[in-house]
Amino acid sequence: MSKKVLSVLLATVMTASLLVGCGGTAAAPAADAAAPAATEEAAPADDAAATEEAAPADDAAATGGAKVGVAMPTKDLQRWNQDGSNMEEQLKAAGYEVDLQFANNDVKEQVNQIENMINNGCNVLVIASIEGDSLGTVLATAKEKGIPVIAYDRLIMNTDAVSYYATFDNYMVGTKQGEYIEKELGLKDGAEGPFNLEVTTGDPGDNNARYFYQGAIDVLQPYIDKGVLVVKSGQLDFDQVATASWSSENAQSRAENIVSSNYADGSNIDAWLCSNDSTAQGVVAALDANYNGEWPIITGQDCDIVSVQNMIAGKQSMSIFKDTRTLAAQVVKMVGQILKGETVDVNDTETYDNGTGVIPSYLCEPVFADINNYKELLIDSGYYTEDQLQ
Repeated sequence: MSKKVLSVLLATVMTASLLVGCGGTAAAPAADAAAPAATEEAAPADDAAATEEAAPADDAAATGGAKVGVAMPTKDLQRWNQDGSNMEEQLKAAGYEVDLQFANNDVKEQVNQIENMINNGCNVLVIASIEGDSLGTVLATAKEKGIPVIAYDRLIMNTDAVSYYATFDNYMVGTKQGEYIEKELGLKDGAEGPFNLEVTTGDPGDNNARYFYQGAIDVLQPYIDKGVLVVKSGQLDFDQVATASWSSENAQSRAENIVSSNYADGSNIDAWLCSNDSTAQGVVAALDANYNGEWPIITGQDCDIVSVQNMIAGKQSMSIFKDTRTLAAQVVKMVGQILKGETVDVNDTETYDNGTGVIPSYLCEPVFADINNYKELLIDSGYYTEDQLQ
């Protein structure tokens, strides 16, 4: 079965269910038709296949003075504040006027903000969507007006108005989380367990959540099938482990129920796969309040300050580090290439089908931080100061 067919299947499922620098790795579909793309090296595509030229909105935009609309989903999560700040800073440094908006995780508010960006003369839109399927109508207006759209970090689904997609390799994020659990439990070295595992992933309306989940599950499923890993709650399917709005409170409530129903007898949770830091923080809070066993391995993503502090305190084991400065720099470069009518850098032209076709994409490579390397990745690089992590 072709990658494109697999990607279309993924897009259909989504529709129904609702540094260290950039690398050239691209995701490719997994063998299971229901699974998102697996990571492999993508062969360089020729310029004609790799890019779809976006004509400059006007001569003024191509030569300077262009206006870029940046739509972020919320200020409630630290990472989106950082993404928005980095994007605004770098776009302004490149000479662009910037209209940066945060939508408070309200789809209607995000639609209104994008409408205003279109009406106020933005030449390019950079959008991190709240829900991947909710922007078709407003983006149809952008397309009519010849305004290119870059989907930022989250793929915008079921609209042909998306010109490009810039993100980190989302399947690889999950793969690294699964491999961390595999290594720490000694599963590859033949540890027989059984080890108890629980899973908390992200918002079902976020296209990335399934990639994170599937990347990890593809690593861990063979051990589950052998009985080496046991999910005592019985909750393993994506719909069972999803967390609306990536909310720490929702993750905590579910984790508390799992602990009280399955681990009140004092049995240990050996690993808790969490797809990002906000859900990990909810799980940590639930364990702090109700759990009496040995502390489990807990994964995360984004290297939020609270989660890095938890890492230092031994309450969260790792977090995927996605340097938003790197992603912002790549998007600023793509904006400039679009406005100048140049070939736009992409490194994946097979994986990310949004339901209307494959979107040319640039994938940056994530790495993980844990107690052994967080200083090098986060402090020495200038991402945080040491004081911020106290």
